[in-house]
Amino acid sequence: MTADTAVVTGAGSGLGRCIARALLAAGYRVALAGRRADALAETAGDEPHALVVPTDVADPESVAALFTTVRSAWGRLDLLVNNAGVSLGGTVADLSVADWRRTVDTNLTGMFLCAQQAVRLMREQDPRGGRIINNGSVSSHVPRPASVAYTATKHAVTGLTRSISLDGRAWNVACGQIDIGNAATEMTERMAEGVPQPDGGVIAEPTFDPGHAADAVLYMAGLPLDANVQFLTITATTMPFIGRG
Repeated sequence: MTADTAVVTGAGSGLGRCIARALLAAGYRVALAGRRADALAETAGDEPHALVVPTDVADPESVAALFTTVRSAWGRLDLLVNNAGVSLGGTVADLSVADWRRTVDTNLTGMFLCAQQAVRLMREQDPRGGRIINNGSVSSHVPRPASVAYTATKHAVTGLTRSISLDGRAWNVACGQIDIGNAATEMTERMAEGVPQPDGGVIAEPTFDPGHAADAVLYMAGLPLDANVQFLTITATTMPFIGRG
């Protein structure tokens, strides 16, 4: 039996690296997408089923080239993990337009572009279909202070997930979303030193092993296409998420 194929965006670091390595360990052939070829190569290591494809998810031509490469290498795509994202802080009063656009281009438009190319491939292949898992973040539910762009894009990802899930039914494409809070990655290292809270205070926040988030993605990915985890939230148990604000 031929191994399933996957694309993981943002695979050069953090959760993307962790998820990509978990998929490789589970027997997937994985295309590693991200801006930095050296970081992607570090994720791949000596895995024979890892395919390094430097990609800018905000660039339509770069994204199209990624999926053309996957089609040429493997002939099909079973899974897209739409993970690439940036977190640029700023209040609605102070965030620059450039940082707003960069956040929207990466976190939202990038996810749309990758999903569009993935669905086009999945609807044409034989057997038809596949799965898309979008990384939404707990910020798709409630914001942190001074995170207007990040929060807006993550709320929008929820709408994107629902729309792909609905449109995808015609082509046997399932789409779900994983919302992760405080997995211990480079992005959350600052949590140990303290981060701003809605009441104006600053406190250290707990984190959890990102391997648990990768395991959750593996569970979602491993379901047959007639079953779907629409939304899954995984957080550090005592992080200030429930009751935030």
